[in-house]
Amino acid sequence: MSVGWGFVGTGRIAGEVAESLALAKGGHLASVASRDQERAEQFAGKHGAASAYGGADGVERMLADPGVDAVYIATTHPQHYAPARAALLAGKPALVEKPMTVSLAATQDLFDLGAARSVFVMEAYWTRFLPGTVALLEQIGAIGEVRSVHADLGFPAPADDRRFHDPAIGGGSLLDLGPYPVGLAVTLLGPAVSVQAVGSLTASGVDRQVAMALEFANGAVAALSTTMVAQAVAKAWIEGSEGRIEIDRELHSVPGFTVTSKDGQTHHDHAVEHGYTYMLEHVHECLASGLTESPLLGRKYSTDVAEIFEKVLTQVGVERNRESIPD
Repeated sequence: MSVGWGFVGTGRIAGEVAESLALAKGGHLASVASRDQERAEQFAGKHGAASAYGGADGVERMLADPGVDAVYIATTHPQHYAPARAALLAGKPALVEKPMTVSLAATQDLFDLGAARSVFVMEAYWTRFLPGTVALLEQIGAIGEVRSVHADLGFPAPADDRRFHDPAIGGGSLLDLGPYPVGLAVTLLGPAVSVQAVGSLTASGVDRQVAMALEFANGAVAALSTTMVAQAVAKAWIEGSEGRIEIDRELHSVPGFTVTSKDGQTHHDHAVEHGYTYMLEHVHECLASGLTESPLLGRKYSTDVAEIFEKVLTQVGVERNRESIPD
């Protein structure tokens, strides 16, 4: 069976995921929904979807389409929660772009709803499924116990780019870029037991750059940063009791890494094209197995990251519009 996907959103990321879906085993693009009918039709025509739904009720009508088996949410950050919740209520598995929502409570609610209705839900942290990440996790034992993680990501964002500067659509460096350095630390070390952050804000009130110091239950620490006003190194390194691993630029796609251990130094090259394919095929496998969450990227990961984001944004003074969560 080929999973028929309905896409909510027609932006750049949605287009890249659609291109990967065309190459992924087990699924196809069936439909697209957008606030604008013309944009929906253009996206559907470009990527081969059978139907397109626009307007205020576009998502609702798409969810009623019998050709849609699962939904991918690719809207701006604060607009993830409502369509994801609607999909789960309609019995449609949901793959939700990162960050899953802009609050811990909303992220928890989506997983609660998925579990209650036995419907699959997952955050679209595609990096976790890349060959580079898989190989990294296989090699992590070569450096002994992980003691620290260092990662940064960022670049100067154009002043007229609403994606970064508009608080109404979740602007700021952390929500846009933070899933990668924070996701790496959480993948390796689990939930943070202490979160300390400093940062500066733009005139619109979003974070222009953030520096984070995290501590974990085993005593490990992480030094992470995001910026939209400077050209970051965009690399990461992991220090262990018996060596270290350095992830090549750009760390979000884990194109390669170098392991330095007591056995010497080795470089592992895992650069790929259409990297979303691995995530999509993982979701197809989960759906075929009747799972309600991913065994590799489930509730615990997403809520651990959401809790860190919430604490960081509070500490640096970012005011956010909270999702309206039904009682």
